[in-house]
Amino acid sequence: MAKLGIMVRDTKYLEYVINTAKAAHTKGIQVEIFFTGKGVLLTQEPNFKELVDVANLYVCDVSFRANGLEGKEVPGVGFKQFVTQARNAEMIEDCDRYLVF
Repeated sequence: MAKLGIMVRDTKYLEYVINTAKAAHTKGIQVEIFFTGKGVLLTQEPNFKELVDVANLYVCDVSFRANGLEGKEVPGVGFKQFVTQARNAEMIEDCDRYLVF
């Protein structure tokens, strides 16, 4: 199965991320999304939950804490999905295509 990796580092592109993930998922492509830097702020947006059923979601724990979000819930993201940049490096290696937003 083809795999698409997406790194989200900014707050400008949530709609693009959602639309890209949904389109890939519809075509049978496995999608993994890594939120880092200011991109972690998107986890608090109401439409973030649209990603839950179409992608495997990961959040940089360091960025989450650095942006004052510690203790906040993230839809579809459990304890084990708060990860380090090592997970991002694994995604780059494992994915057929990798996008940065």
